[in-house]
Amino acid sequence: MEHKMTRRTFVKTTGLASLGLLTFCSARNRFDIIIRNGTVFDGISPAGRKLDIGISGERIAAMDNLENASADVIIDAAGLAVAPGFVDIHTHTDTELFVNPLAESKIRQGVTTEVGGNCGSSPFPLNDADFAEMEKNLQEKYELPLTWRNIQQFLDELEKTKISLNYATLTGHGDLRSFVIGKNDVQPSADQLDQMKRRLAETMEQGSFGLSTGLEYAPSSYAKTPELIELCKVVSNYEGLYATHMRSEDEKVREAVEEALQICEQASVPLQISHLKACNKANWHKTEKLLEMIDQALNSGLPVNADRYPYIAYGTGLGTFLPLWARQGTNEEITERLKDRTLIGDIREYAASRAQRIGGWDRVLISNCGSEEGMKYEGKYILECAEQEQADPVDFALNLLKEENMKVGIIGFAMDEDNLKNVLSSPPVMVGSDGCAVAPYGKLAEGKPHPRFYGTFPRVLGKYCREENIFDLGTAIRKMTSMPAEKMGLKKRGMLKKDYFADITIFNSQAVIDRATFINPHQYAEGIEYVIVNGKITIERGEHTGEFAGSVLRHQAV
Repeated sequence: MEHKMTRRTFVKTTGLASLGLLTFCSARNRFDIIIRNGTVFDGISPAGRKLDIGISGERIAAMDNLENASADVIIDAAGLAVAPGFVDIHTHTDTELFVNPLAESKIRQGVTTEVGGNCGSSPFPLNDADFAEMEKNLQEKYELPLTWRNIQQFLDELEKTKISLNYATLTGHGDLRSFVIGKNDVQPSADQLDQMKRRLAETMEQGSFGLSTGLEYAPSSYAKTPELIELCKVVSNYEGLYATHMRSEDEKVREAVEEALQICEQASVPLQISHLKACNKANWHKTEKLLEMIDQALNSGLPVNADRYPYIAYGTGLGTFLPLWARQGTNEEITERLKDRTLIGDIREYAASRAQRIGGWDRVLISNCGSEEGMKYEGKYILECAEQEQADPVDFALNLLKEENMKVGIIGFAMDEDNLKNVLSSPPVMVGSDGCAVAPYGKLAEGKPHPRFYGTFPRVLGKYCREENIFDLGTAIRKMTSMPAEKMGLKKRGMLKKDYFADITIFNSQAVIDRATFINPHQYAEGIEYVIVNGKITIERGEHTGEFAGSVLRHQAV
């Protein structure tokens, strides 16, 4: 695919003039692009308006009746919704942008800004041991060199690469903790806590938008609440954000919300609860209480929000079926524990209990494995695989973790559809994919990732807005645009407004829908017609133009 299209090649390759969709005018024009005849949703107002948009350079220059104006490119958006580009506040995109900077699965959903570094995981800061481990993984998986250790170097490398969408990141608490303390279940000394705070402050000064935790994952899970409060005070000083994958999303989910709210209050930090949900049938009834707790916190003045993806299955690693004490250290150290006969009994018991809580091994789908041998299990349920191998499902799961050196991704069907609708429609909840930018070709096509990687935003617009009618279109758009932009503190993004950056998604509200499935996830969504990033047409009639107009966004330290 060409990296950039000239005006002449654009005309030749699209043939849009003959279709009446684009018109090229005199070079002496007032605007670079005019979007005409669309229904414009500004990201705030619930209703759309018939309005034209004029774009000059990277910015929106006018929003008015531009019938008598001219431009180099005119987009006829008749019958289409014109919205701010979607801001995905919860993603795990980072090194994928070096593999394929087109960001195909995301930009084709209408996403113009990705927020990475969630769930306590970011590709920085790296001490010597973590650098060596990541260097090995990048080489084995993508044949990529590792050329950074801190956030500034990482973001600089992204800028040199050039990307198709905007990118912002949080600092992962797990990597911060590993940098100073390591990956074992130990508590920081006063000096170590000070080191973590200084290192976190450095990341904020170099562009991080805040701190994320993955309190169900080692080593983030080993942190006690006072440690998190002290770190979040640093984030508050820089007017950043605290995003948390809470300590529990099932049996102790209420207690987990209480902890998150305590950190928010005592550190005076804005809180974003990641992928809010109550997992496993025995806990589904708790969802209403969770929403009440958030509403009460908001009414008391706490800056609390949450995000959610529109699916009833989560995606994670099979290693979460091991007890926390067994997840300490490197993957090699963890697999050694799986071979230890004095430990395996307790590990088996815990894994069996996790499977029982979700409803059985037939609710756990293998999404990806690290080796070619393991790929034969991708897209199959663990119970199915165990029966195929004539093995006990617990033994199969633990053996697979050993054989794959812990590199086994899973999808767990643990949530309730009615709860999903209630959470998504709750006013403080916005949309976040919890996915990465991948593609149905090349190295990013491996495995069977969660369909949220490809379908989150079109699914909300198509299934839950148009078909289920859980909210109106303006509300759906606001949850994808101005809400996450405001929460992140993104300047002049998330709304359609004069002098704002021209990040714009144009879609067919009557046809937009996701196509990715759990068994066949590598499928682009439908109905996203145009995506403009910083004033450049990046998706045109559903196809990538090869533009790399994305910006690396850095939080402005106070």
